[in-house]
Amino acid sequence: MCGIVGAAANRDVVPLLLHGLKALEYRGYDSAGLSLQVDGDLVRLRALGKVRDLEKIQQSSGVTSACGIGHTRWATHGAPSTENAHPHTSRDRVSVVHNGIIENHEALRHELQALGYSFSSETDTEVIAHLLHSYLDVGMDLLAAVQRATKRMDGAYAIAVLQQDAPKRVIGARRGSPLVIGIGKDEHFLASDVQALIAETNQFVFLEEGDIVDLRCAGFRITNAEDATLSRPVKTSSLRADAVQRGEYRHYMLKEIHEQPQSVADTLEGRIAGGKVLPGIFGAGSQELLVKIERLQIVACGTSYHAGLVARYWIEQWARLPVSVEIASEYRYRDPVVVSNTLYVSISQSGETMDTLSALRMSKQLGFLSTLAICNVPESSMVRESELVLMTRAGPEIGVASTKAFTTQLAALALLALELARVRGMAPERLRELVRTLEHLPAELSAVLALDAQIHALAERFVQKQHALFLGRGVQYPIALEGALKLKEISYIHAEAYPAGELKHGPLALVDKDMPVIAVAPNDQLLEKLKSNIAEVRARGGQMFVFADAKVDLQLEASGGEVIRLPAMGELSAPILMTLPLQLLAYHVAVLRGTDVDQPRNLAKSVTVE
Repeated sequence: MCGIVGAAANRDVVPLLLHGLKALEYRGYDSAGLSLQVDGDLVRLRALGKVRDLEKIQQSSGVTSACGIGHTRWATHGAPSTENAHPHTSRDRVSVVHNGIIENHEALRHELQALGYSFSSETDTEVIAHLLHSYLDVGMDLLAAVQRATKRMDGAYAIAVLQQDAPKRVIGARRGSPLVIGIGKDEHFLASDVQALIAETNQFVFLEEGDIVDLRCAGFRITNAEDATLSRPVKTSSLRADAVQRGEYRHYMLKEIHEQPQSVADTLEGRIAGGKVLPGIFGAGSQELLVKIERLQIVACGTSYHAGLVARYWIEQWARLPVSVEIASEYRYRDPVVVSNTLYVSISQSGETMDTLSALRMSKQLGFLSTLAICNVPESSMVRESELVLMTRAGPEIGVASTKAFTTQLAALALLALELARVRGMAPERLRELVRTLEHLPAELSAVLALDAQIHALAERFVQKQHALFLGRGVQYPIALEGALKLKEISYIHAEAYPAGELKHGPLALVDKDMPVIAVAPNDQLLEKLKSNIAEVRARGGQMFVFADAKVDLQLEASGGEVIRLPAMGELSAPILMTLPLQLLAYHVAVLRGTDVDQPRNLAKSVTVE
């Protein structure tokens, strides 16, 4: 949620700040703003809408600055408006941008109002600005004021602070939301994500929980709230600046859909060979730990939760281990019973998803055997706080609706399932068969993408629809859930997914000529059951659209439906391959309906608030 960027330099940093905000716009895009030090004053520019709207205001003003902070917002407290846009200021002396939620903001607001501070927004962030001003007003230095304020603020936050009379100086602090320092030559930067700064530097320092940084042109100092100096390592990012560019594609989402063969290949590279999963890919000591596992607890949100549901089928079938999969926002507020020798598995694209991260931290007190992170961001909090890690290597994913992150999570979870199956005694010839399926997966993904034009034509039949049902059986049910999620996220069509066998227990009442029904039909042991469910829909006048394995014998054209045939697929590859046509369907429907594909309304990419 939301994006922060800041800089202190000996040059005009306004273009840098705007470029950084554009790179972070996937995190929030209902408003944007800058606060800049200009001739001893703070100049604030804010716009309702996208960063491009802020850029127009800046261009009209002609303002330049060597030190500033910026923000792109995803609304939590207060509706999207110019008044609620960040940065927030207090009496023109101090300015703040903030990611996260200050849970005790109402109590602090009442306290500050009693001191004479008036509020011009509905946000919790404005409380921080006035709180800092109250400390500056009694003679505190800016760093000391931030250190004091962090002791008063409950909840999650990453903040960047600018003071009118503290030239070329930015203070940052984090608790629960990410913040990173970018290192330049006689200039330093601050951001909520390295993507904002990769055009300027590849040298970064990742702040940890409770860290506060005093950032200046010449260097920086990291402390805690008690002013003890802390040391954090400098890391070199392998991310390329062009990796976050859209290139020839109309939208980031389409680019990321077409990147999936390479992303999956990258995720598998160096991890399988000779018909087996290579040892030690989950980290030091993992080989000894795997043999002790008697159960798995998978916790995730959204698309990552669907990946976990797929993994449950694989692990239970091949490794014969019981698996529980839960939504992080629910799990963290339960009082779960943990069975001995249970592996805790977190799944997240960003590694900063607040509910998933909080659940991981809670798990440390519950007696799990160990913790494993499946994640796409090596420097993320979730990776740093897990004992075992398997990176997905999807590369930057800018589109809010997750695509390549999902398929690479499935590839990584397949590696976990197969390695657990090996240590639990799977026959070597069976293991080699499944590993060979993974080896062929990138080429098969490319073959599915060749159906793009056919899926585009199918999408035209959905443009005027307001509702849709998705069906799957067995391991394909989570894929149906993911297909429904994609369609609703970016086209705003109400879509729901069901296990196909559940149709007769209620959802069948919704079926008519205006309710398209989409099914995924691999050539597996449940195919005949699925065909019966398809017949139920056709008997009620519903239109069926089926993505089917090439070997599946199914004809729907006579009833107004359609079958799109995918290449023949194996039991391991089928869920991953079936995902791509559902992504393409959602994409093309959204484009035809004229929605904002990469930045759908009300959503943000990295959900770092509760």
